[in-house]
Amino acid sequence: MLIIDSKDCENIDKALKKYKKKFEKARILLQLRSRQSFTKPSVKRRNQVLKAVYKQQLASGKFED
Repeated sequence: MLIIDSKDCENIDKALKKYKKKFEKARILLQLRSRQSFTKPSVKRRNQVLKAVYKQQLASGKFED
């Protein structure tokens, strides 16, 4: 649960902005999406390896965007 300390005189827009930042940093949405369906550990590992390979190829200059 996210708690935002807000002063009485503080603008509601500022409080919403603080809430959105905290929400993004907590990565709650990513957790919810990952918990919606089960992914096998082998599939997770395969995706991590493929992502690492892609990043390495980007760094080496094989792909140009």
